[in-house]
Amino acid sequence: MANPDELFLQVQKPSRYTGGELNSVMKDKNAVDVRFAFCFPDLYEVGMSHLGMKILYGLFNHQPWAWCERVFAPDTDMEALMREKNVPLWALESRDPLTAFDFVGFTLQYEMSFTAILNMLDLGRIPLRAADRDESYPLVVAGGPCACNPEPIADFFDLFFLGEGEEVDLEVMELYREMKRDGSYTKAEFLRRAAQIEGVYVPSLYDVTYHKDGTIAAVTPRDGAPSVVKKRIIRDLDSCYYPDYFVVPFTDVVFDRAQSEIFRGCIRGCRFCQAGFIYRPVREKSPEVINKQSHDLCASTGYEEFSLASLSTSDYTRLEELLPLLLEWSEKEHTNISLPSLRVDGFSEELAERLSVLRRAGLTFAPEAGTQRLRDAINKNVTEEEIFRTTGKAFKAGWSAVKLYFMLGLPTETMEDVGGIADLGQRIVNAFYQNPDRPKGKGVTISISCSCFVPKPFTPFQWEPQDTAEQLADKQAHLRANVTTKKISLSTHDNTVSFIEAVLARGDRRLGAVLESVWRKGGRLEAWSEYFDYNRWTEALSECGLDPAFYANRRRPYEEILPWDHLDYGVTKEFLIRENQKAHEAQTTPHCRQQCQGCGAACWKEGVCVERR
Repeated sequence: MANPDELFLQVQKPSRYTGGELNSVMKDKNAVDVRFAFCFPDLYEVGMSHLGMKILYGLFNHQPWAWCERVFAPDTDMEALMREKNVPLWALESRDPLTAFDFVGFTLQYEMSFTAILNMLDLGRIPLRAADRDESYPLVVAGGPCACNPEPIADFFDLFFLGEGEEVDLEVMELYREMKRDGSYTKAEFLRRAAQIEGVYVPSLYDVTYHKDGTIAAVTPRDGAPSVVKKRIIRDLDSCYYPDYFVVPFTDVVFDRAQSEIFRGCIRGCRFCQAGFIYRPVREKSPEVINKQSHDLCASTGYEEFSLASLSTSDYTRLEELLPLLLEWSEKEHTNISLPSLRVDGFSEELAERLSVLRRAGLTFAPEAGTQRLRDAINKNVTEEEIFRTTGKAFKAGWSAVKLYFMLGLPTETMEDVGGIADLGQRIVNAFYQNPDRPKGKGVTISISCSCFVPKPFTPFQWEPQDTAEQLADKQAHLRANVTTKKISLSTHDNTVSFIEAVLARGDRRLGAVLESVWRKGGRLEAWSEYFDYNRWTEALSECGLDPAFYANRRRPYEEILPWDHLDYGVTKEFLIRENQKAHEAQTTPHCRQQCQGCGAACWKEGVCVERR
């Protein structure tokens, strides 16, 4: 068996695989009780940009009894060499194979990365299916947003962490450590006891039965497992662990900067947005804590840029207090501040003035729909007046590049709504040239990006059908035909990828066989367009006797048992049904700070609302 070092000079970007970066953590493996391989099922440059991985890497390594190491999916050139030279997948810090670890943990960020998980397990010499792994193999675990419906990959995992991991992950690791110490550990007994920890879902302890029409008849727990598994949340973000260092990569990554998390959750309730519901309730950090964490990170990493991370930065209630604290040192130290996730109705004159002293870059907003009727149906709660008022402020403050995000295929959408996207972009172009305060000597550039709507669990649209690939293609063509100026650049997503994403997002356990078949046919990095093969998926679905339209293109009745109904993310089904009905009437719902709608998430802990009102 070859040494990994022998492969580095034979692949593109060897820095993906070498480890040894600034701030990476080295420990004596014989001096720790638990070894955790944190696996990101995508390439290094994507995984090293992910904030959640950085938080948990720091948290786990903060424990003297644990050592967490990083593992990323190899690109195809490295994989070919690994298989040729018989080199198992290794962790960057120790260069040990996955079989040397107690836990092999994956973060589930995107459904199209599921095949990469199977490939990493196989490269790591770990049997794919949990039922085929005895005590000699690591426990294979996962968390992240896609864990809210883990059923398509349930057969490959021993347990899932639901919700936020800072507390529950350590509790599971402590249980393992305790059982190993007292000699009581068996895999079966560990999983039975782990299932009693709030936020832990052990799929092997639940039996799923189906009706003849393919819908679920029942999900039945056994061996004392709870009938409903509740997600975990962190109540106090100020006192919660946050790293004062990030591993600094040798090579360019997608988001190569420090990141300061300012709050979790979202007040808005956009009906298509899974993150806006599964991360509820909103919890904010104080400006003083954010300021210190930002400065510490820049000092320990040498980054000259940091971003304020949240689902909607302009909804942070103390932004006007925070910015002066950050600017006090960032201007002196020539450090740039990035404010992503701004809403058009949260962009004030004061914020524009504050931002104007920072490095000029394009602004990004997400109207999501081209007409006011459809924006009301999806509960975007943004008016055209606000859109034009906001872009006017931005132009006055010196911006000349605006990126707009939209979706095609939203529930109740018509061709008039699709054409409205191009019309809105054209009117923003016109508004720039009509603005007497616009930056002189510059032309405007409007970038329109249109993704395809994918119905997701735990949203009001979880019952909605996705448009067929043909319908989405027609809408994309209609939109292109309506863009008539070179001031607007238009990009659209591959509708076949979105179709498979929809199949997996609302899938059940029967899709495990499909995933394994796709992997055996060569599916690896399916999240990358150059590696995605639609025919592989349709062949695998057909061979497994499953109709993809059953999962993606079918409206589901409210009374149907959904694959994720035994998991509780805090927002009640009754609330989601009400929101779905309002969408079909194009009625909006005020956001949380205007009026509590009783969604269920605010009273998640002991009946106490953790969002300040």
